[in-house]
Amino acid sequence: MLVGLGSGSTVDRLVEALTQTCPAASYVAASPANERAAEDAGLQLVPFDSAMRLDLVIDGADQVDPRCWLIKGGGAAHTREKILAAAAERFVVIVSSDKLVERLQPPLPLELLPFGIEATISAIGNVRLRADTPPTPDNGVIADFHGTIGDPRALARTLDRQPGVVDHGLFPPELVDLVIVGRDGGVEVARDRRGGQTPPRLDVPSSYGHSPMDPEREAPARSRDGR
Repeated sequence: MLVGLGSGSTVDRLVEALTQTCPAASYVAASPANERAAEDAGLQLVPFDSAMRLDLVIDGADQVDPRCWLIKGGGAAHTREKILAAAAERFVVIVSSDKLVERLQPPLPLELLPFGIEATISAIGNVRLRADTPPTPDNGVIADFHGTIGDPRALARTLDRQPGVVDHGLFPPELVDLVIVGRDGGVEVARDRRGGQTPPRLDVPSSYGHSPMDPEREAPARSRDGR
């Protein structure tokens, strides 16, 4: 199995759990920090090839709305995370219940090209460079949009058309296959886009909670799918 690892505390904890079971899998990491953590944990890492099709990508999110639009990028790795998610047969998002929101709220992370960055910021409006944040591994500059998000699809289209924007932290529902929400005392499946089809299984020890790749062990589903 070929598994993509996003970034952030959710994936940090998952990497720790995987070291206890050592499943038969190879991994692609979205960020250098997670790549180092996975290497230190003894996981088998492979470089990402644009022709690859990943069996599974596991990541967290900063916000999840009722239609399963996500905001990601608090850790400044959203461009690479989106590339992995788009290359996955199954994109699984694991969040705590405080990440569920009725409406997406700013700030919205952006990765910008250094060239002409002031012109890009002026064209978008309500953008602030993120202080004390180094360039991305691909030499992008991290900023945050602080304007009204409103319709996330319309905003995503606007940002996609803006020269100088490498990518933004809006992830559309069609990328998201499964959302697992951790709550006190257990977990629940908040979205299963495939209608209950079993995803590839990647066992983790019980100390991590129920295996996120074994939805049959989860609490009864509460649908958040806006389709």
